[in-house]
Amino acid sequence: MPYKILIAEDDADIVELLRLYLVSEGFEVISAANGDDALSLIEKEQPSLAILDIMMPKMNGYELTRAIRERGSLPVLILSAKSMDNDKILGLSLGADDYLTKPFNPLELVARVKSALRRAYELVPTAGSDSVCSVGEISIEKNNFTCIKDGVQIALTPMEFKILAQLMSAPGRIFTKVQLYEAINGDFFESDDNTMMVHISKLRDKIEDDPKKPRFIKTIRGLGYKI
Repeated sequence: MPYKILIAEDDADIVELLRLYLVSEGFEVISAANGDDALSLIEKEQPSLAILDIMMPKMNGYELTRAIRERGSLPVLILSAKSMDNDKILGLSLGADDYLTKPFNPLELVARVKSALRRAYELVPTAGSDSVCSVGEISIEKNNFTCIKDGVQIALTPMEFKILAQLMSAPGRIFTKVQLYEAINGDFFESDDNTMMVHISKLRDKIEDDPKKPRFIKTIRGLGYKI
């Protein structure tokens, strides 16, 4: 069964352009012209991933991202004319998995959709790898994608889980941003640099006692991150 992609965008030309490229890659596509209709479609159609425009009527993309996160872990890619770092940080902080600015290359968008789907649905432990990994009070179960700290389950997005799993796979090893992205996605785009920083920040908010003084995820200036 093909992955079902929801496009929430009020520009009909962009919707048809995306539909053309996504259908050619074997995806099923549904669309909505405003946030309210998009949320209804999500509940009714159970898409595999949502592509959201920011400037939509009735409910904008930020509000829709927040509503989606309140309901579950559906992968979200934000598509926006807003290119400032603060706009990207806001979208990712609300729970979006990726952020692409207009004008965009449709081939890059398709590549990002595929990467997001791999992160969300194709995270499989490699042959011979332990399904359970622990560092201090934190443990992860790769088979059911759960993270436990001090006996309490922590809700992580697919991207956050994969970052944590990669870091925990080799405690003490320094991973650059590029290495993390390539290990997780197999792809790295120039604009992903700040995106990784935001995901690390959100991950720290969830697993650290004091995110400003992290005990687990350490930043090694000029090099990358390690646990």
